[in-house]
Amino acid sequence: MAKENFIKFIDVTNRDGVQTSRLGLAKLQKTIINLMLNDLGVYISEFGFPTTRHEINYLNGNLQLASMGAFDKTKLSGWIRAIPEDVIKASANVPKLKYVNMSQSTSEQMINGKYLGKKNKDDILKLACEALNEAVKAGFEEIGVNAEDASRSDINYLIKFAGECKRYGATRFRYCDTLGFDDPQTAYEKVYTIAKETGMDIELHFHNDLGMATACSIMGARGAIDAGVDAYINTAINGMGERAGNADLVSCILAVAKSSGMKDKYKIDPQIDLSKAWRLAKYTSYAFDVDIPINQPAVGANAFAHESGIHADGALKDRRNYELYDFEELGRGEPEIIETGRMITVGEYGGIKGFRNVYDSLELEFKDEEEARNILELARYANVHTQKPLTSSELKFIYYYPHIAAKVMTVEPYFNPQGAIKDRLDMLENVNISKIL
Repeated sequence: MAKENFIKFIDVTNRDGVQTSRLGLAKLQKTIINLMLNDLGVYISEFGFPTTRHEINYLNGNLQLASMGAFDKTKLSGWIRAIPEDVIKASANVPKLKYVNMSQSTSEQMINGKYLGKKNKDDILKLACEALNEAVKAGFEEIGVNAEDASRSDINYLIKFAGECKRYGATRFRYCDTLGFDDPQTAYEKVYTIAKETGMDIELHFHNDLGMATACSIMGARGAIDAGVDAYINTAINGMGERAGNADLVSCILAVAKSSGMKDKYKIDPQIDLSKAWRLAKYTSYAFDVDIPINQPAVGANAFAHESGIHADGALKDRRNYELYDFEELGRGEPEIIETGRMITVGEYGGIKGFRNVYDSLELEFKDEEEARNILELARYANVHTQKPLTSSELKFIYYYPHIAAKVMTVEPYFNPQGAIKDRLDMLENVNISKIL
């Protein structure tokens, strides 16, 4: 009996989404997003950079949560460059990390433009294979290999690159349309060809520079499935990401589940629970401080709004007249209660009485004063950390996992004064402080 192939989802909000210019997430917010992705049933959250110092406590804290059973659906994967040094560093910094994606540029443009003639295609492949050797030696269980700028790369080189990486231990090949250059037809054809030639499961990573990230992701997934392998669509919540963003998570799930060419023809990951989509989209919008566009599929304010007489009449008679899917499927439909009277929030200067009032409203009790004051102090730090009023999800997380909350919010700045900086600091008393103003 032939193996059934599935379309699964790898969300990159906490890796690619946070690289959005002028925006970012606090480590506590990234943690809440990981937990919400788990509720939604996303296969992997690419949760950060294990070679980056300020990520280490957050990454280790989330893996500690995983060891405690907090993640029963979602795996946590790191992103590194496909060079041996990054593999060694990642293993040392985050010892419990078992899933990783490593990246190398594969197009002539990127190889020449980034390495300035110092490396060629053979050098790139050699580096990737050496990195894979280290990753296998380190005991990584799933290793994805990214071909950066795959859409502008020679297809024969991509097949060679993927095939060699598979031989050295790569689990999946990530086709990265780094500049959003592909259209749906080329995405299908290229992914189908690579999958057929290599027999590797394929990740689809499309950017939205031409407004086609979701369409290309879906057609790429079809290409992979039609070639007989599993497909893993890379997404970001609300389409966040560099420049014009990545493929939107909810749009991609709905396209697989509901579109005429995909519904009942291609298998979606059975652990996906679409009813958690609304809550995740709203929290991510709040955390990034970026409004969801009014016309965003499924989660925008107008996604189920009807004003035209013909449309309103038709929707009231039978929702299927003008609605392709139900708002309840997304977890929508509950009234949003906005406090217009007295409101007590938890902030960095909050006191114990106001703090207790907030936790009382969440029906969470403290056994003694010491417990209350510990949680209060963590909530204060969380407010310093996020610079926003804390949400009920954040407050509950601090209550149930105070030791993990403390860990993910702890960032130790690198500061090792040697050489010129040490000399300058030794002479600091002679500096005119007005120079910095």
